[in-house]
Amino acid sequence: MAFFNSLLNLKLSNHSFSKGNHRIKYLRIYRWDPIINKSPWFNTYPVYVDSCGPIVLDALIKIKNEQDSTLAFRRSCREGICGSCSININGKNTLACLQKLNIPSQVITIYPLPHMYVVKDLIPDLTNFYIQLRSIQPWLRGPSGGNSNVEHLQSKADRAKLDGLYECILCACCSAACPSYWWNHDKYLGPAVLLQAYRWIADSRDSSTNERLQQLQDSHKLYRCHTIINCAKTCPKNLNPGKAIANIKKAMASVE
Repeated sequence: MAFFNSLLNLKLSNHSFSKGNHRIKYLRIYRWDPIINKSPWFNTYPVYVDSCGPIVLDALIKIKNEQDSTLAFRRSCREGICGSCSININGKNTLACLQKLNIPSQVITIYPLPHMYVVKDLIPDLTNFYIQLRSIQPWLRGPSGGNSNVEHLQSKADRAKLDGLYECILCACCSAACPSYWWNHDKYLGPAVLLQAYRWIADSRDSSTNERLQQLQDSHKLYRCHTIINCAKTCPKNLNPGKAIANIKKAMASVE
């Protein structure tokens, strides 16, 4: 493999891509295997664009099927709905199933989501992320002792308040792009979980708004956000977690 990478680097330096006579993309992929237990490395794989689907996920699947079956990555829906295939492509956190393969650069560098423990190759360990999500109780909470068979109606205006919140697919791209989360992931909930928290705080059908706000009344859970807005820049669904966090802070001030 070392010989192949040296040969590939020589080819990249000598090849004129502007002629377009070879429609090839080279995927330079971060690799790490806990069984091998050595330092991480990179493998570079050539992909012929004309014989591949149009998105980066297609290329990853093609590489795994035809070149290297040991390559590990997550994927499921291929529709930008499940959030499973979140990775870092050329320095930006995004979804492999939404990123088109026709990136201007001939070499596409792919990492797992940054500043997270890696299970293998492009698979980050999201255990802490899901523990934090569970801590905010992301479901509707009705009044204690209330009739669970009663329908909770919602006006169109109240329903509109959830736009820009309910679309979050929990891909963790925003949290992995947040410097505050990098250094305080054990205490700070991060933009993805806080956006989810506000989704339930803003829901008119929920009966536990004050309890939810009190749960976030902590110097680390909420207030580690420094409005860097990396979260909004990298969100593949074009959401704004920073705005949701600001709205939580406003709501917090109103109940103090």
